[in-house]
Amino acid sequence: MKTVLIIMMTLVLSSCLGMPQGVQPVGNFELNRYLGKWYEIARLDHSFERGLTRVTAQYSMREDGGVKVINRGFNAAENQWREAEGKAFFVNQDDEAYLKVSFFGPFYGAYVVFELDHDNYQYAFVSGPDTEYLWLLSRTPQVDQAIIDKFVSMAADRGFDTDALIFVEQ
Repeated sequence: MKTVLIIMMTLVLSSCLGMPQGVQPVGNFELNRYLGKWYEIARLDHSFERGLTRVTAQYSMREDGGVKVINRGFNAAENQWREAEGKAFFVNQDDEAYLKVSFFGPFYGAYVVFELDHDNYQYAFVSGPDTEYLWLLSRTPQVDQAIIDKFVSMAADRGFDTDALIFVEQ
């Protein structure tokens, strides 16, 4: 029984670190250039961000070599800010934009940057472990329509439900 439980837990935890079919993490990733503040431009809905506007993510280095993640958003219905702190670590090598992130103890989920403005690090397309998790992040609160169009097209090609996208009020 103990062996079965260990196998089941391993399968559950490893499935959270997968990525959707067709999603590949970008290479030549430079974490130091990725650190800092990002604005959430679009996302698929999920319970931990439901109803939030003015959402940002702040990435900084941790003493243990990981990445400190602070997600922040405003809940207008409650007239208050919500903030969650997490940690992230590379899954493979540190020049591949494939990380595991945790906001809940030992449980990690995939964080996969599958498109990135390599020249200036001004926008990033990010996936979670499956097609239920998708974000468009930008260094600025608004982006050109051409970037949104590219995001929607690339996401649709990879099986994401782009009709369900939420464009975040900044």
